[in-house]
Amino acid sequence: MATERWPTELRLSPDKRSLRIAFDDGTAFNLPAEYLRVTSPSAEVQGHSPSERRTVPGKRNVQILAVEPVGNYAVKLVFDDMHDTGIYGWDYLHRLGAEQEERFAAYLAELSAKGLSRDR
Repeated sequence: MATERWPTELRLSPDKRSLRIAFDDGTAFNLPAEYLRVTSPSAEVQGHSPSERRTVPGKRNVQILAVEPVGNYAVKLVFDDMHDTGIYGWDYLHRLGAEQEERFAAYLAELSAKGLSRDR
């Protein structure tokens, strides 16, 4: 069973291009809006199986319009491209922070392999 981490800070940057999240285990991450959008836990991005997962291009300049609480276990992020169906649980956000470098590098490699761009 995964360790339940609890956020101690959740702050949207003034330019709406990153989300800072700190946890009770002492870790803290600044997660870019683009990264959060392309790794959305929504079915639109993740599909219903690994073979349905989608590589989302053109999100370099996406912004987060709103951070809405979902119970006491997650947040829903609303992006300026109107994507708002991902529910980001605390453990998922922690994992995104801890694995940010590797996950974003894999995303860039997927874009390249598929002839896609961060800009369109």
